[in-house]
Amino acid sequence: MHKNHLRTRLLAAAGSMLAAGALALSGIAAAAAAPHAAQAGTSGIERFQIMSTSANAIRDTVIAHGVFTAGGVDITTSNTTDTFKFPNGTIKVRHSPGTGPQSFNPRTCLITVHQHGTYTLRSGTGKYAGISGHGRYRLDILAVAARSHGKCNQNKTPAAFELIVRLSGPVHL
Repeated sequence: MHKNHLRTRLLAAAGSMLAAGALALSGIAAAAAAPHAAQAGTSGIERFQIMSTSANAIRDTVIAHGVFTAGGVDITTSNTTDTFKFPNGTIKVRHSPGTGPQSFNPRTCLITVHQHGTYTLRSGTGKYAGISGHGRYRLDILAVAARSHGKCNQNKTPAAFELIVRLSGPVHL
């Protein structure tokens, strides 16, 4: 899903757990996976996994596998749209807001977010021109809030942060 907007939206949904500015996610280098092209007219299940270990990332790593295999980055587009940029083209993904449980432990500073929703592949460029598909996603965030004067400070960048988003569904290319 859209790294900055989806995360910001989901983290905003987490309420005061983290300040929106602290969750502007920053980039991770693109995955080195070599693209595996599908033949035109190919259908099947495609899986995408987005990952970040930085609460300040601008772009997150995304790996696609199934009908095709490619590694790239998730680029911020809007609150409901992501663009996956791979070496051989891009895929625009529209997604629903995430729903699901979230919690903050003020004693241990642990933040957990478990959300899910749906997505639709809207369009593609390059080798992904004409792509279509849809499916479900699951977003998991595990973070440790920074401490200030012995207390959890949710307005600072987390001391530790992990985000994983998994998407899976049928695709036609």
